[in-house]
Amino acid sequence: MAGRRSLGRRFGWLWGAYAVSTAGTWLAFDAFALIAVLALDAGPAQVSLLAAVGPAVGAAVSVPLGPWVEVRRKRPVMMTADLVRCAVLLSIPVAFALGRLTFGQLLLVSVAVAAADITFNAAAGAFLKDLLPRQDLLVANGRFEATTWTASMVGPPLGGAAISLLGPVTTVVADAVSYLLSAFGLRAIGDAEKRPVRPQSTVTRPGDLLEGWRHILTDPALRPLFFNSLLVNSLIMAASPPLLILMVDDLHFAPWQYALAFAVPCTGGLLGSRLAPRLVARHGRYRVLLTAGVLRACWSIGLAFTGPGTPGLVLVMLVEFGLITCCGVYNPVLATHRLDRTPTGRVTRTLAAWSATGKAATATVTALWGVLAAWTGPRSAIALAGALLLLTPLLLPRRDHTRGADPERAAVAVESDGG
Repeated sequence: MAGRRSLGRRFGWLWGAYAVSTAGTWLAFDAFALIAVLALDAGPAQVSLLAAVGPAVGAAVSVPLGPWVEVRRKRPVMMTADLVRCAVLLSIPVAFALGRLTFGQLLLVSVAVAAADITFNAAAGAFLKDLLPRQDLLVANGRFEATTWTASMVGPPLGGAAISLLGPVTTVVADAVSYLLSAFGLRAIGDAEKRPVRPQSTVTRPGDLLEGWRHILTDPALRPLFFNSLLVNSLIMAASPPLLILMVDDLHFAPWQYALAFAVPCTGGLLGSRLAPRLVARHGRYRVLLTAGVLRACWSIGLAFTGPGTPGLVLVMLVEFGLITCCGVYNPVLATHRLDRTPTGRVTRTLAAWSATGKAATATVTALWGVLAAWTGPRSAIALAGALLLLTPLLLPRRDHTRGADPERAAVAVESDGG
């Protein structure tokens, strides 16, 4: 039986660095909110502010970095982003130990981490495109996706247990260490990266800041996918706080039951990410994007019918499993298609623009849905988000813009056979 197809030593180090930092991120899932509540006695308004303002401001801060990163080697940028995240996160346990931790510091750290996240991910996308041939990008993105879902399944329960045993800042320390280990992994890749061509002028023009959005909005394939992703991701995330209130406050599910309802379905992400290369090899990239994009919009409406007891818990798990499986298929195919449609000299700015807009949109819609849930009740807010999601397939591309034959059709055959 054939083994898993190797993508080379350098990709192995990149994947390892991604895996360790992702594990730390999910281990510290909701750590800032827990610290705000447990250590600073923050109320709901402050927790909501922390969840919305940090990512939104971080997204805005990251925008000017796009043109700067574009003309520099990406591996040093990624290492710097890792070290920045490590340093700012370590400031939290230090301040906590000295009795000097404040809500303002949590907010500033949240902004810095969000900006570094966007910068790292944009640089990583450009680095990956330079590292691997076109036909290997889907396999690589599928492995990243599987890693994400594994971490999201295992990390939060372990993080919750660590906080219960060792205190509220424990997982933040682990997250900081994970970024340091990631930087070491990136350093081990070696210095074989091609140096980008620098423009004659070193001054960043206003138009350079908009180049990522300009490329997205003028590309006939990326434009509908961009708006579809903004709306789908925002509505999915906006329904999460009302669902928490519905399950824990209204239906009296225990916190461990709520965590279980979202941990177990993450196996669907593993399944979807493993299926994605095989589906593309058989049906083509466009058909998989369209089908998975339609199917992922059909599940969330079911959460509005969540009831008490075991039937309600099972319903949530089934709905989330279906949704996450579709996302597990869709996400790596979208990431690959986006890289394939973007010229090398615009990858960083395009990915930064996509990510920054997504974070800002999600923060805005989540805040609006919090107000809506307070006014109409959590079940109505969930139902409206689910109903609007049913309309999002209208934004998907109507034409196949794949350039020629899908390169993955031949390339992923070995990966599929190898399991």
